[in-house]
Amino acid sequence: MIVNTTPWPGEQLPTEDALQHILHSEGLSAYRWANGPRNVYAPHAHPFDKVLYVVRGSITFGLPDEGQHITMYPGDRLELPAGVRHDAVVGDEGVVCLEAHRA
Repeated sequence: MIVNTTPWPGEQLPTEDALQHILHSEGLSAYRWANGPRNVYAPHAHPFDKVLYVVRGSITFGLPDEGQHITMYPGDRLELPAGVRHDAVVGDEGVVCLEAHRA
């Protein structure tokens, strides 16, 4: 299974509204979530494809089955297929994300 990450291509960071618009233009309905500094998510998987943008702060997703870590910053996008085990550690500044699911 392929996990896709796309760094934000511009020098000027996107607004939360701009990221919502991108997801909406793809037919996705996103919700916002946030965590404080250094919060940890244990390894888990979802029965749906996840599309996520970082709005503020940073978060590192771990892919324990692949031995990889992906650190994401504002504007970065993650596409995580259903069933892929992942964990996460929030950065020192906390994180705000927009997340949508594909069936």
